Amino acid sequence: MELKLRPKEECRFDAVSLGEVMLRLDPGEGRIRTARSFTAWEGGGEYNVIRGLHKCFGMNTAVITAFADNEVGKLMKDFIEQGGVSTDLIYWKKTDGIGRICRNGINFTERGFGIRGAVGCSDRANTAISQATPEDFDFEYIFGKLGVRWLHTGGIYAALSEQACETVIAACKTAKKYGTLVSYDLNYRPSMWSAIGGQEKAREVNREVAKYVDVMIGNEEDFTACLGFEIEGNDANLKELNLDGYKKMIGTAAETYPNFKVVATTLRTVKTATVNDWKAICWADGEIYQSKEYNGLEILDRVGGGDSFASGLVYGLMTTGDALKAVNYGAAHGALAMTTPGDTSMASVNEVEAIMGGAGARVKR
Repeated sequence: MELKLRPKEECRFDAVSLGEVMLRLDPGEGRIRTARSFTAWEGGGEYNVIRGLHKCFGMNTAVITAFADNEVGKLMKDFIEQGGVSTDLIYWKKTDGIGRICRNGINFTERGFGIRGAVGCSDRANTAISQATPEDFDFEYIFGKLGVRWLHTGGIYAALSEQACETVIAACKTAKKYGTLVSYDLNYRPSMWSAIGGQEKAREVNREVAKYVDVMIGNEEDFTACLGFEIEGNDANLKELNLDGYKKMIGTAAETYPNFKVVATTLRTVKTATVNDWKAICWADGEIYQSKEYNGLEILDRVGGGDSFASGLVYGLMTTGDALKAVNYGAAHGALAMTTPGDTSMASVNEVEAIMGGAGARVKR
């Protein structure tokens, strides 16, 4: 498989993401409804990928986002800087004292345990990034003058508003103009699309974005809801993947979008909130590649597992060009990310590679 990456020496950044970054407030082992204190983190579907690419895999990354110019926005900037991701491409939007003009998003997240599933409660209407337009970001400067090897964005950001839909498309078009590879996580959330036209709008936007995507990420529901493709005869809960059906669906998608070089998805069987079976597969060059299986994986915090899969996948593709290695980097990184709290990975590349190689959980001294 050949991915034509821009030469590293002509690019300021190995990878950038475009999307919303929210303040995550976590009650730890308790419940949102009874909490008296919260741990603060940063997180967002697109940002989590780019942070993992830097913090775990050592790549030079930046986030394209927007914040309301107030103390919470500055807190978010500080969190991002602690993760080593460049904040140079953030757009700062003026606001008033009550957040009427714009605000920063908040996401309350409880982990779940056993028979009690994880719960998320977001408060993200009227955020600075949902109002941002293509004119607020100089994509010609970012992708043309600065230079970027890889752009990652996704359907969570696209669903925020009409402006977000336009901004995603503009970014992808400009990235492709300058030879930047694009990955996109469909991440379909029907509740988010409902305010701007529902599934019909989701398909309109995602079908346009798909024309510029090199690496498409999503599960069966995502491909059906966002692009209209279906796996015939597949188990409804994805407990057993019908590989023939998947190949047929991807074959149809690849014919429709010949620009797709890789298509990938994670497969999760939820036994309890704290025990999942986990693996991943990807398609490249007409072949299906499956990762190592992590059956009975014990989960501390499942939020961000899919994003960490995406960052491992991207790292593997960028550094090896080998689809099987890439899907294994992704699955191992996602598995490790779910053993620690917060949206983002606390793993190192050495830990990821050790897990890929079959390392166990014995104490290291």
